[in-house]
Amino acid sequence: MPRIALVGYGRFGRALGALLEAADLGYRAMDPGASLPEGLRAGSVPELLEGAELVVVAVPVPQVREVLLALRPHLRPEHLVLDVGSVKVKPVEAMAEVLGARVPWVGTHPLFGPLSLAMAERPMRVVICPNPLHPDAAPRARRFYEALGCEVIEQTPEGHDRVMAQTHALTFFVAKGMVDSGAAVDVPFAPASFKALSRTIETVRSDAGHLFTAIQQENRFATEARERLLQALQGIHRDLAALPAVASARDAAGLALPGLDSGPPEPRETREHIDQLDRELVELLARRSELARRQSRAQAPAEAQAGAETEAVLATRRAWATELGVDPRAVEALFRLLLDAGPS
Repeated sequence: MPRIALVGYGRFGRALGALLEAADLGYRAMDPGASLPEGLRAGSVPELLEGAELVVVAVPVPQVREVLLALRPHLRPEHLVLDVGSVKVKPVEAMAEVLGARVPWVGTHPLFGPLSLAMAERPMRVVICPNPLHPDAAPRARRFYEALGCEVIEQTPEGHDRVMAQTHALTFFVAKGMVDSGAAVDVPFAPASFKALSRTIETVRSDAGHLFTAIQQENRFATEARERLLQALQGIHRDLAALPAVASARDAAGLALPGLDSGPPEPRETREHIDQLDRELVELLARRSELARRQSRAQAPAEAQAGAETEAVLATRRAWATELGVDPRAVEALFRLLLDAGPS
């Protein structure tokens, strides 16, 4: 009997379902507006909750209260209800109002989206907001997320939303501003600093751009964060406009980015850069291994076909190496090791 009831099968619900399947956690889902596989679809709330221990509400934040009201007549004290919204104060208030002390509940926020899951990015982190009405709810939610391979962070709903206002909401705000101003379009050349911003913008647009309005409106601390950012930018703009045509170092001193050392790099920094790159390489290998496992579960090509695909993969990697000025033979040897090892 499936132990997980999933309410909502949108982009995140489907991605969470894939995580549940990878962890061998049976689940049943319900979403009148989505196309669900026959074996997962529940036709009614009682059918959805039959045998379930955990009820995951994966719907947009403005719909959480309405969904909870529909679930409430069918929920029992042995259930645990959790939401997965990217803001926490409002969903927690809705759960406290609708479920109260009768049914255990806890607010949670998985800090990953469908794109990051599809790319096997790690670590997967989740914020859990402990609930004084149900002291056992947070530990149960922690065990659930740890079974999915997640790292758990505990935070109050207000503390969570303040951090998200300064990070999540501002990132979306800046990304939309750059897109709307035309600054995020493809250009024939760009410095590394812009490339990093461009990657962030594309991640926002691909992973959760449809959440822009909800993230800004449902987080009661987002307006304050946006206003502080705009005030700071306007101040910088005024200071730049006030600089003389030929500005001295003293004139521009107040506009320097604080905390950045403009002196020459120390020799030891080269070693530190190598260590950082090696760490990133290991993280990339871990992601590659996870994606290879997914591929091996999805398909099992015939031996002859697999051999041809391997040679095509190696040819492409040799071409990439040549393009970047790296020894193609060394790159081929590395990828032969990876391909021979297979998914671990």
